[in-house]
Amino acid sequence: MQTAPYQEFSKEKLGFEFDNIQLLVTALTHRSYVNEHKKSVSEHNERLEFLGDAVLELVVTDYLFNNFSEPEGTLTSWRAALVRTESIGDAGATLGYEPLVRMSRGEKQGSERARIQILANAFEAVIGAIYLEKGYAAAEKFITDTIIAKLDGILEAGSWRDPKSHLQEVSQRIDGATPQYKVIEEDGPDHDKVFTLGVYVGTKLMGKGVGHSKQVAQQQAARAALKKYAKQTGDA
Repeated sequence: MQTAPYQEFSKEKLGFEFDNIQLLVTALTHRSYVNEHKKSVSEHNERLEFLGDAVLELVVTDYLFNNFSEPEGTLTSWRAALVRTESIGDAGATLGYEPLVRMSRGEKQGSERARIQILANAFEAVIGAIYLEKGYAAAEKFITDTIIAKLDGILEAGSWRDPKSHLQEVSQRIDGATPQYKVIEEDGPDHDKVFTLGVYVGTKLMGKGVGHSKQVAQQQAARAALKKYAKQTGDA
């Protein structure tokens, strides 16, 4: 296979060249690609993802512990906001390695949710590859530049808080009412159902959310409602 695009990505986006470029190639190889190319490809990125996940959590935990004096519960919430799928998937999209991710034809046609998950998993695998290639310090710098750099924005927006609890505080403060969640639509087979929920404050529809569980859809709806309150009042 052609490894030049991977080495070019490494130089431009990571700031160094891999001595073992196969590490990066593997980090960007989804299990589905191996299943389609069993004769020529034998390794996918899940072991590197396992390693990278541990390094990511350690680096973020170390940073929060050494730079903030908040209680454990608050720091745990901040860490969860930094390392959640959406955050690291977004970091992966920003780096621009999606065209290099090897996956099956079916996965390429998958949902947006599946795409974000694959990018997030690949991001953790890239961390694992950097750790093996260049050591902890290089992995720490990468995580600091791509993930920890988001912390100020997360704290300013308050997005580290549970969106449903936060929305309840805001709706009661502004409208004197408790939000109610209602199913608007259910789609898909029982084993892969998609729920669309709306969150209402009084009679007002404040936000919609979509997810493969009602809980996920509720959280998305709550985030949408919080954004709407923020636009309306600048004080959410």
